Amino acid sequence: MSATYLDSSALEKLISAAVAAPSMHNTQPWRFRLDADSTTMEIHADAERGLPHEDRHGRALHISAGAALFNLRVAVSHFGWKPVTRLLPDPRHPGLLASAHITMRTNPRTLHGDDLYEAIWHRHSSRFPFANQPVPGTVLHELAEAAHSEGSTLAVTGPRETARLLRVTAEAEHRNHADPARSTESRRWSNRDRAADTGIPSTALGPQDTFEQLPLRDFSARRSLEQLPARPFERAPTLMSLSTSHDRRADWLRAGQALERALLVATTHGVRTSLLHQALEWADLRDELRSVTSPFDHVQMLVRLGYGPEGPPTPRRTPHLFLDHGGTGPQADQH
Repeated sequence: MSATYLDSSALEKLISAAVAAPSMHNTQPWRFRLDADSTTMEIHADAERGLPHEDRHGRALHISAGAALFNLRVAVSHFGWKPVTRLLPDPRHPGLLASAHITMRTNPRTLHGDDLYEAIWHRHSSRFPFANQPVPGTVLHELAEAAHSEGSTLAVTGPRETARLLRVTAEAEHRNHADPARSTESRRWSNRDRAADTGIPSTALGPQDTFEQLPLRDFSARRSLEQLPARPFERAPTLMSLSTSHDRRADWLRAGQALERALLVATTHGVRTSLLHQALEWADLRDELRSVTSPFDHVQMLVRLGYGPEGPPTPRRTPHLFLDHGGTGPQADQH
């Protein structure tokens, strides 16, 4: 590819990398638009793939878009180019979440340290038990540094704080079960196999915890899918809490980039991860996630880490389904 032109093969690789990012319920709530004149890739919100009950304000959607943006940055630099990114670049079009102008050749290691491109294809959320093997402090420190470089804080929680956060998460999971609209919305995105509307297949959901100490999301709400098998999960999970100083749309996008950078670095170390989002879907419970040592920070995600099976990949739609053709304009906000 050149500074002013992306061929179809390069474009497909960039989009494939971007959409490998995690999204709540694997909704993949984004669309991409290439401005060929300026070689700028835009990420737009796909409102039709939003979650109006569980993600009423679109915070999770923005975090997903931020994660996709980070993957796009990694892919662009992997192919020897420099991405110049902007968050919320046009206030006239709130659905335009971010842009990445592709310019000048550069060394990918000057942008992201080690090239994280290969990790994009191996990062999967693992909803399976992890071994009782601690993650080394050096690795946890590297993950914290990765998030810090993207403007967010990623901190390990101690045993007592971990237990408290899991209790709050369990309360949120209980509320989700009891809320018909939320449980219906959750079930809608599980076990879908149509190519244009891929969701989370039952094979990727994993077992339930026989200890009942790790509150895993049950997408079936114990109604539409067979009861998942139960296995003993780790009694002392390792958790990290991702937070930002402010809680604006731009902060959500930064948190998404920080999250994905940390997840990719974890993947390079063979560390598996899963995301605990339930408590973030309830305003009062989200407030309870704040640490007493950082009472004014805004928690954006809880990350569980450990060593175990990689877990099956969640399917993604094909790249051409994400791409809009043409220039920017008001219609971009309609997707």
